[in-house]
Amino acid sequence: MVVIRYSILISLIGLLTACSGIEGLEGRFSANPKFTKNLETHQNSTIKLPNNFPSEIPQYPQATLQEITQEITENNGAASWKTDKPTEEIKNFYRQQLKLQKWEIIQPFSSNSEESSLVAQKDNLKIRLSLFPRKSTTEFTLEYKQADTTQLNNGSSNQFSTVTSKPANFSDLNQVPEALRPYVQDVANLGILTAKENNQFHPNEPITRREYARWLVKAKNKFYQDSPEQQIRLGLKNAKPAFNDVPSNDADFPVIQGLAEAGLVSSHLTGDSNTFLFRPDEFLTRSDLITWKVPLDMGRSLPKASIDGIKETWGFQDTTQIGPIGLRGLYADFQNGEQGNVRRVFGYTMLFQPKKTVTRAQAAAALWYFGYQGDGLSAEDVLKRTGNS
Repeated sequence: MVVIRYSILISLIGLLTACSGIEGLEGRFSANPKFTKNLETHQNSTIKLPNNFPSEIPQYPQATLQEITQEITENNGAASWKTDKPTEEIKNFYRQQLKLQKWEIIQPFSSNSEESSLVAQKDNLKIRLSLFPRKSTTEFTLEYKQADTTQLNNGSSNQFSTVTSKPANFSDLNQVPEALRPYVQDVANLGILTAKENNQFHPNEPITRREYARWLVKAKNKFYQDSPEQQIRLGLKNAKPAFNDVPSNDADFPVIQGLAEAGLVSSHLTGDSNTFLFRPDEFLTRSDLITWKVPLDMGRSLPKASIDGIKETWGFQDTTQIGPIGLRGLYADFQNGEQGNVRRVFGYTMLFQPKKTVTRAQAAAALWYFGYQGDGLSAEDVLKRTGNS
């Protein structure tokens, strides 16, 4: 009996000793307090608007700031938010708050689409609020800038642009071919075209690739100046040039670089490792005109196409002379019916002549309409919208 009691006592002492060591063992496997503190700090950190964000701009209280998309300064800035609230609730909030704070509504939200933009101004401050509904959330961006700095995008890819071009009164539009004259006149009235010299348009002279690129970007952004998500963003001056012959100090670098970065002209950015030159001062060809313009009509990349496909649609006798990208542009343009560029610019023809140069009048006529299969805008529509028709 004594032996049994002694054994039990020894076991109890051993157990108590082991328990006293658990604290040390637990300490070895417990989380590092320093690491835990850093983790909590990281989890609790959120993006915050800088103090210099204009206080007069209303902020929707039930949204989470996602990103500052343009540096916040006194003159301009942009940021994006996300919320689980429906789009209509956000629209109503900003309608009420802007009215209460006496903002002038320049462009109200569209009543026909959840994805829309509002433009408002108070004193010299101008804002654009753009809504993008998702499956279970709503994302929106708010951009602001001083109104007196408004101009065609000055190179910031995040800045919204309001194109304020003056109508051009050319003295030689009577020389424009009659079939093209209404188109050229409308586009000129939008202030998109530029004179060759002494207020003369020289409609029947060839146009350079540089000048057409400039008109194309200006026209697209003018047509959709109330829809920044559809505008072509200009290239930044500090971007690596897409073409060896268009350096960052070239006057048209922002335009040409922007087209390259948007994938609208072939370059190494689109996977064309053989294209290092833009050749800005060479004349624009018919193939160039179609392949640059049609993706903007469609709102997406060009479809696949074949020589047989073009023969069956357009029936051009010189189809074998058209390059692969030209075939794709022509195939898509055919699907655009009467609003297609070939029909509007070149009329009925059995020859495309892909390498033939384009005149200034033809280039202008191509810019009269942006859209695809009935969904689009004409220069006439834009003139009516701006009250210049």
